[in-house]
Amino acid sequence: MFGRKPSQSSSSTSTSSSKVSRRRGASASPDAGADDATVVREGSKGHPTPKRREAERGRRRAITAPRDRKTAYRETRERQREDRTRQMHALKAGDERHLPARDRGPVRKYARDLVDTRRSVAEFFLPLALVILGLSFFGNERMKVFGSTLWLVLVILIVLDSVVLAYRLRRGLARSLPDVSHKGATAYALMRSMQIRRFRLPPPRIKGRGFRRPS
Repeated sequence: MFGRKPSQSSSSTSTSSSKVSRRRGASASPDAGADDATVVREGSKGHPTPKRREAERGRRRAITAPRDRKTAYRETRERQREDRTRQMHALKAGDERHLPARDRGPVRKYARDLVDTRRSVAEFFLPLALVILGLSFFGNERMKVFGSTLWLVLVILIVLDSVVLAYRLRRGLARSLPDVSHKGATAYALMRSMQIRRFRLPPPRIKGRGFRRPS
């Protein structure tokens, strides 16, 4: 009888020790999981990637909107005024970086250089139109007929000169800039040819017949 008691006590002791070890393991497992969760891989950002909505919401908060419509309208007008001033300075100085969209690019530059190397009939349209208008005020029928004839000749010469300019421009662009869109280049060159050379913007870069095709 006395020999069985020690076996029972040893079994109870082992059972209690196993329970304690299970409790310790259960209490330690969350800490180990938390420690594993806090381990950051080398080269990672260290935080989860935000969703698209959260990123857009953060960008919207970063933009400070004006308090009222008057302030927004005033700020918009100030920005537009600054942009116009910058573009006007660029037009006068011939700065390619801040030119308006209609004057940018190698195609527009080629068209300007081609127009500026030749004398166009269209650039004399305004002075001759004033002369013809002055002749029409005379009571003499002969002067009126002369003015009408001069007007007709001027129109025909402008049309012929514009056709020659358009042909030269298209041929030059096809040869020098074949991989760039030429849309609107003809109209741009014709409008510039109607301006008096001294008042053209951007100002002419080439004087006389020093035109060279861009490489």
